[in-house]
Amino acid sequence: MFIVTGGAGFVGSNLVRELNRRGHTDILVVDNLARAEKARNLADLTLSDYMDKREFRARLDAGTLDLRPEAVFHNGACSDTMETDGRYMMENNYGDSKALLHWCLARKTPLVYASSAATYGASTDFEPVPANEGPLNVYGYSKLAFDQHVRSLMAAIQSPVVGLRYFNVFGPREGHKGRMMSVLHQLLRQLKEEGVCRLFEGTEGYGNGEQRRDFIFVGDIVAINLHFGGGAMAKGIVNAGTGKARSFNDIAKTLIAHLGQGRIEYIPFPDALRGKYQSFTQADVRSLRATGYTAPFTELEAGITATLAEI
Repeated sequence: MFIVTGGAGFVGSNLVRELNRRGHTDILVVDNLARAEKARNLADLTLSDYMDKREFRARLDAGTLDLRPEAVFHNGACSDTMETDGRYMMENNYGDSKALLHWCLARKTPLVYASSAATYGASTDFEPVPANEGPLNVYGYSKLAFDQHVRSLMAAIQSPVVGLRYFNVFGPREGHKGRMMSVLHQLLRQLKEEGVCRLFEGTEGYGNGEQRRDFIFVGDIVAINLHFGGGAMAKGIVNAGTGKARSFNDIAKTLIAHLGQGRIEYIPFPDALRGKYQSFTQADVRSLRATGYTAPFTELEAGITATLAEI
């Protein structure tokens, strides 16, 4: 069996879908359905059990989770980069992750968990080493804190534990995420509702809409997860990105071309984001490739086409 935390969420539900496609249905999904619309992501999937995240954490703490999964894919987290309740963020992203890590270590169960490119903050060097890390918000810090905990134990760890630093993931099944949807979905909604997509004016030396991110299709993220969840011994923190930065203009223009209508409008950069915004990200994928992951990455335009086909 497999355990997928955050299994009703964006990456998690895509991961469960691919496991189903590969013939796996003995899957425990762990999530929080306080936002009931997330259940739509599970409606077409097959799983053997569902558990609320609070019960899951309670059973981890009590030592009563008597399971022997082939692997655990940990995608459950608060992903709201604008969240200001640090206590809530740390309990969700650090406390829950730490409890699950030690449960896996005790059973030598492979653990693949979601870290984040937010750990790099304003750095322009994205090799996953401490010298390049400096998160700009509590979300990024919560992810870095757990990475640091894993690193502190690395020498003694005797089972697969891999942290994947997700860059800007996009694709189907993220409609429930509200303001934290990928730029692709936010711009698509603007185009459909108003016929215009709004991008930021130039900042930090970048022209209008030319801020650049490493946008990675969710199908590639799933493939990377499954590469490490296959049982081979692997330990460490690697980047899950394409190694190619693309502009927000590229996304907007591709969407407009697909829809056959719409225009771009540039708006002033919000004061609330100054000092908290990554104008450029581009994964250093050498550590990922060194693990034997050789699959090509989906080009941005192909990923957008695949996403629109499912909406």
